[in-house]
Amino acid sequence: MLIIRPSRDEDIVAITAVYTHHVLHGTGTFEIDPPSIVDMTARRAEVLARGLPWLVAEDDGQLTGFAYCNWFKPRPAYRFSAEDSIYLAPHTSGQGLGRALLAELSVQAERAGVRKLIAVIGDSANTGSIGVHRSVGFEPAGLLASCGWKFDKWLDVVLMEKSLGQGDMSSPQ
Repeated sequence: MLIIRPSRDEDIVAITAVYTHHVLHGTGTFEIDPPSIVDMTARRAEVLARGLPWLVAEDDGQLTGFAYCNWFKPRPAYRFSAEDSIYLAPHTSGQGLGRALLAELSVQAERAGVRKLIAVIGDSANTGSIGVHRSVGFEPAGLLASCGWKFDKWLDVVLMEKSLGQGDMSSPQ
């Protein structure tokens, strides 16, 4: 049975394994070298310290994916805009897991005060990520052509956005 829940310290090894697969075999992230467990622990701690969500999906006790958001940029003016990240175990694509994770991340981000979620999707050929973002209400916001180099080819970045709650219709305070 699929469960989406807040991440726990003991999830970090599985989170790192899922992400390592995408670093080594995918173009959804432009990282070249997989981060260590220590690196991923620090990244998660930074997100949680900001009061932002880091979620995991598990099915029958196995971690099958994770999603989190972090400030879009470090300057205080951006504190109501966050960039989402979502990664699934390779055997789980096409099962609706990404949609469920991203939908719950949107809910949790709004609870944390985020007014705008921004997707920075590696590779314009990444139709799975583009589709899952579209399915939960993200809209196209732009394309950065040929701005990444990985696996001996130029890769685009697709930008998408989704307003949360009142969006820009009211003051966040």
